Amino acid sequence: MSLSSSPFEPVARCVPARVAAFVGVALVLQGLAATALHAQAPAGEPRDSRAESLREIWDLTRLFPDDAAWEAERQAIRAELPALRALQGSLTSAAEAKALLGVLERQSALQRRMQKLWVFASTQISTDNRERRNQERSALANALWGEAGSATAWIDPAIQALGRERIEALQRAEPGLARHARRLANVLRLAAHRLSAETEAALAAQAPLLGVASEARSMLVASDIEWPQLVVDGRPVRVSDTGYQQLREHPDRAVRQQAFEQFFKTYAQFEGTFGTLLAQRVQSGVINARLRHYPSAVAASLAPSEVPEAILRTLVAEVNAGLPALHRYFRLRQRLLRLPDLHYHDVYPDMVQSTRRYDITESGAITLAALQPLGEEVQGLLKLALSARTMHVRPAAGKRSGAYQTGVYGEPPFVFLNHQDTYGSLSTFAHEWGHGLHTMLAQRAQPFETAGYPLFLAEIASMTKEVLLNHHMLARAGSKEERLFVLGRVLEEIRGGFFRQAMFAEFELQAHDAVQRGEAMSGKRFTQIYCDLLRRYHGSGQGVLQIDPKVCTEWAFISHFHRPFYVYAYATSITAAFHFGEQIAAGRPGVRDAYLGVLRAGSSVPPHELLVRAGLDLTSPAPYRSLVRRMNEVMDEMERLLD
Repeated sequence: MSLSSSPFEPVARCVPARVAAFVGVALVLQGLAATALHAQAPAGEPRDSRAESLREIWDLTRLFPDDAAWEAERQAIRAELPALRALQGSLTSAAEAKALLGVLERQSALQRRMQKLWVFASTQISTDNRERRNQERSALANALWGEAGSATAWIDPAIQALGRERIEALQRAEPGLARHARRLANVLRLAAHRLSAETEAALAAQAPLLGVASEARSMLVASDIEWPQLVVDGRPVRVSDTGYQQLREHPDRAVRQQAFEQFFKTYAQFEGTFGTLLAQRVQSGVINARLRHYPSAVAASLAPSEVPEAILRTLVAEVNAGLPALHRYFRLRQRLLRLPDLHYHDVYPDMVQSTRRYDITESGAITLAALQPLGEEVQGLLKLALSARTMHVRPAAGKRSGAYQTGVYGEPPFVFLNHQDTYGSLSTFAHEWGHGLHTMLAQRAQPFETAGYPLFLAEIASMTKEVLLNHHMLARAGSKEERLFVLGRVLEEIRGGFFRQAMFAEFELQAHDAVQRGEAMSGKRFTQIYCDLLRRYHGSGQGVLQIDPKVCTEWAFISHFHRPFYVYAYATSITAAFHFGEQIAAGRPGVRDAYLGVLRAGSSVPPHELLVRAGLDLTSPAPYRSLVRRMNEVMDEMERLLD
């Protein structure tokens, strides 16, 4: 989710491990997506800049009116945790259905309150990581997740002790348990990997420590590193994560080269520190897998989401088989940029330049028009969402890079952007509203317990909106240059979303495999692994694109590596997005309804099963090969336009 060239950069906020452990990652993604768009001022009339600024900064008071109210709720939740802990022992074999329902209802209520508390804290620290109060509030929220997890850690072992037969009997006796059916099924499914109640409680109490490495990395990047500055086009630009992502698209090759050198030189200065932090996260994943009797860290990561490991393995194999298409793309890029050779700093600028700007208002209008093929309900939801003041729009000092959507069940969400009026910002806007529409549709159809959705499905919704956006923009293209520009964007999305994310997944696999073999990991070892992958994916050995060793510390820039085995879902999701989006745009009967059915299902059906029902099997090589064919078709068209 990038603020610039594509939504597939590793700069989105990571959900903390304690949130995933207690609520489930799916619940964190719940919320109605909304944004705040200012109206265009009539020609000749000055805009009210103060009003515009307010509309571009979200209003968190609908969560809590002030810090005191937030703190009061935190204390109230803490005071109630002993009562939840005291229920331990109530779910015996003699327990009635109402006892089980009561425990699950209390846990759901706690999750909803905790979710609200955490969203308030996380949104504030996202916008200013330097503010001490934001840091303290975030730390308090994270600590409370650990306390809540510890107080409720006995519930899953108690359910597993009752056994499938007894649970099913209780479900038949109590209709109210229907809302919790998926939760119960998942707990029973993972029974072989649960530990004793005492051990689970101890692990839950330590859960906040799992996020320390990620948070330390965020603080280092946002607040502690003194980033260099360059004077570009007569103005100083800070070459931080945000500045780098702007400068890597600059049309002047010398500017790009200098930005890359300064940016990765800075990361290299902290190679050891970043390596220690990432090694801790990888080691934690390996230890967790061993404790829970999984064969590997990847198996442990995928199991809770019910995603077959075969999907990840098939993805990596098919991406490697498709590397000739990626290398063809790089050669086309070199031709369009009219360069004598190609380096890593030449990957990001648009192959065809466009000076067109898209402010936040126009981004909303274009996105709305692009989603017409999805029908009136979807458009109505988006129009409703675009009327609320729920977005933080512009980059700022201390603000994290990237984009995300977050929120709480039953409330409009908050949308975090770093909008810079580029086509990339427009694309990111559509991407985040894809998440928002997913959330709105799921909440309309599902109760709180199943309204969330697994990360494996989340990016499918958002990326399909980008496919539709590109179709819309191609239909509007009024010249060969405009068409070449959008086609180039399509190729860049496939490069960034499919090939690049699969490369990240391979990096994660190799790093975790090394730790499982007993290897000691360091910043230099991570750099070595990453450099080998960069060279293979970019065809360095075939003379396609030169990889300077200086850029091999890029792994330290990838914040998603602190959320193990997540980035692969971008690659599977863009595969699914092209599968659905191309057919929806073409008006193929039944595909739109199948796609919207996936979004409405939330987490009520296992994700792989849900996609298979909708006509897509990601364990098969076919959808990946279809995407590579589509990439070649786009390049065929571009070459025809150029000849």
